Amino acid sequence: MGLFDKLKTGLFKTKKSLVEETEKLAKGRKVDDELLDEFEELLIMADLGPSAADAITTALKEKVKEEKIKNERDLKIAFKEEVRKILKPGHKVMCAGENPYVILTVGVNGVGKTTTIGKLARHFTDHGFSVTLAAADTFRAAAIEQLEIWADRAGASIVKHRSGADPAAVAFDAVASAKSRGADIVIIDTAGRLHTKTNLMEELKKIKRVITKEMASAPHEILLVVDATSGQNAIMQAKIFHEAVGLTGIALTKLDGSAKGGIILAINKELDIPVKLIGVGEAVEDLQDFDPEDFVEALFG
Repeated sequence: MGLFDKLKTGLFKTKKSLVEETEKLAKGRKVDDELLDEFEELLIMADLGPSAADAITTALKEKVKEEKIKNERDLKIAFKEEVRKILKPGHKVMCAGENPYVILTVGVNGVGKTTTIGKLARHFTDHGFSVTLAAADTFRAAAIEQLEIWADRAGASIVKHRSGADPAAVAFDAVASAKSRGADIVIIDTAGRLHTKTNLMEELKKIKRVITKEMASAPHEILLVVDATSGQNAIMQAKIFHEAVGLTGIALTKLDGSAKGGIILAINKELDIPVKLIGVGEAVEDLQDFDPEDFVEALFG
């Protein structure tokens, strides 16, 4: 199965809850303000969020007034176009500029952060880059062990300290080690919850400061991993992490298990943070670069 087919399969539940439900709503009905008000409610229920839902509905109402939408077929075409307008180009997570290219990954526990790191590491090593993983989630021994397994699978090296060690020290050592060995990429795992009195956001700020001390231009990418099944809660997570460390992109996991893929539009509209990676399955290759055009075609096709 090709990447586009995997994306299409992964978006099956989202398509059902969003596109097919809107088609059912419009079937055999006159396209007017009353229909579009119901349409807006449906969009909000599909986790597009109020801002994206309002923007789409307002644009559709305008097109109805201009007589550009006369029937349900016109409505679907116009809806697809408005979705396309909201989605931002997902600039790739890539190795660019000076070495090592440092990617700091953040996110709450349970969203698939360590797995996403492992798949990303494998993607890079498959393309000939040397990768160092940093086990800076030192508050869970299981997180260090899980990252070791992924490092082995991906053919990446790993920098780790004992469980309970200072996460910032691990991140610092990983960047220093990668610099000394001429490694291409460092991907840093972080805690999603702390078992001490230390505030998580303060810990992440410290890690970022320490990385910058060792390498002035780093981190080059600060990637938030969120679970598509969490819906609007993903927006709240993104806001909190963005305020703390300044996100450069989002990796949206578990799209294949969710009917809430519309959250991508909410993230783009409300936060102005690009979705860069999406997870549409369990396999390594199911972590894909987010392509807005492919997303729209898979959703409406």
